Amino acid sequence: MDTIFLKRIYEPYDATDGYRILIDRLWPRGISKADANLTAWLKEVAPTPELRKWFNHQPERFERFHDDYVHELRTGEPQQEALNQIMEYADKGKVTLLYGAKDPMYNHAHVLLEELHLRRRR
Repeated sequence: MDTIFLKRIYEPYDATDGYRILIDRLWPRGISKADANLTAWLKEVAPTPELRKWFNHQPERFERFHDDYVHELRTGEPQQEALNQIMEYADKGKVTLLYGAKDPMYNHAHVLLEELHLRRRR
């Protein structure tokens, strides 16, 4: 059973979330740091600003965004360090990756979760 899950940061805090890690490069609007109840904020694991701006949450660009983001995750040193941190938390218990995107399917969080699951299987 895997211990890494996704949740919009706008959903209420739950004690069963385990380690709560914000995976967005930008702080989500309307959320106070106290309300976020974060374990960590790993900006480095988010897509680069250039890729994020190009994607602009357009579903028709998601396939290319997916491939480009996976490339960033696999080749960037800061991204690798952030992935390792997430895996260390996951080795200790449940991890909830928090993101702010409105679209529940076409966002970087799903790509990141997929990549983390692949790493865990290796």
